[in-house]
Amino acid sequence: MKQPIAKLVIKDLISGDGAKLELLSIQELLKLEQKKVILKDSVIGKLDTKVLNLENIILKKDEQFSLEAEKSKQLEKELKGNEEKLSCIKLELILEQEHYSFY
Repeated sequence: MKQPIAKLVIKDLISGDGAKLELLSIQELLKLEQKKVILKDSVIGKLDTKVLNLENIILKKDEQFSLEAEKSKQLEKELKGNEEKLSCIKLELILEQEHYSFY
């Protein structure tokens, strides 16, 4: 081989080796990026599950508040009814006292 051709062949071999190293580095970076994507997808999936769980908790709490409000209204009605009964009993007692005091 002539010397200029040999130099060109050596340059080609050196640049080919450099390209191979660069390709290997890029492949490693690609693998790392793929692992990051998988990890991020996993985190996103777990966060989505947490969001669904929290939404379910909120729905349950809303149901509980609704039930408690109904119970409160029912107790208020009962209280009013008992207050009316108590007023009637007081009135009866007063009338009885007046009746006995009249004699």
